[in-house]
Amino acid sequence: MPIFRIQEGEVGDKTASDAVAQVPPHCHITIKCTREIAGFNGLSEAVRRLDFSSAVRDVRRFNYICALLELLLGGHRLTHLPGAAQKLLLSMLEQLADHVATSKHNLNALRALVSSLGGLREAERRACWGRPLGSRALWRHHDRAIARITRIAQEIHIHEPGPEVVPKLHDLPEECIREIMLRMSDHRDLDAASSAWSVMASVCSEQRVWRELVGFHFSRQQLDAVVPKDEKDVDWKKLFHQLRKLYGLREEAQYAETLSLCRHCKCLFWRSLGHPCIADQCPEYRERLKEAGGPLPPHPIPPAAFLKFFSL
Repeated sequence: MPIFRIQEGEVGDKTASDAVAQVPPHCHITIKCTREIAGFNGLSEAVRRLDFSSAVRDVRRFNYICALLELLLGGHRLTHLPGAAQKLLLSMLEQLADHVATSKHNLNALRALVSSLGGLREAERRACWGRPLGSRALWRHHDRAIARITRIAQEIHIHEPGPEVVPKLHDLPEECIREIMLRMSDHRDLDAASSAWSVMASVCSEQRVWRELVGFHFSRQQLDAVVPKDEKDVDWKKLFHQLRKLYGLREEAQYAETLSLCRHCKCLFWRSLGHPCIADQCPEYRERLKEAGGPLPPHPIPPAAFLKFFSL
């Protein structure tokens, strides 16, 4: 399996600090297959270089970070990481909890993470005759961090807006509700919305909502392979679930923004922020790209693909 090495960056002096501050977060990697560099990858270094701590406060990147943390907690991968990486990820989770407590958004995502975190904590307590493996001091630090995160989640209360706040969701016309539902990319959100309010349930029963969802996740070729061309009456909800089981959903399409991999400089970066690329900095390389037909588009990296860059 190919090994990915994160290149070490040079430490700038004070005169270059302003220029460094303007460089968007990015992480250069080198693809190798030799044993000599096995284990050189550091997840904590990648998390720092890509500025995941700030990403938890960005509405576009929040769900991506949540999915990444869920993968680490759900598969108990967190306990297999070095101690520095464990502390960094728990610190990131605590920042995420503080952000949710302040914004009052994405409470369900935080509760799911806290539930996974509690399960991981109990599993480690039962392991090895009641004591977790590794440094006891490190796990005392983890226990205190988990307790703080759990307390933050438990103290969050969502209150209904007062009468002075208008309009409320129930005051919106059905046309506005329909436009909201048409912008949902997760079928689970549609099912949850339909069980919350009769108007939403009525909108979710419309064929248009599920037809748009099918068009978002699946290509015309995939659709033609399942639906006969002469069939006119299509149950789009049934068809969506049929296609979902057959092809799966577009993972990268479930997030407003994902990490991307530059195919020229082998750099991980957030597409909305950009990165310093060799294609922009080297005139000779730009000329070669023009002769080859132009630059290649960046490759999206979903959370599961990001973790494959490391030996977890």
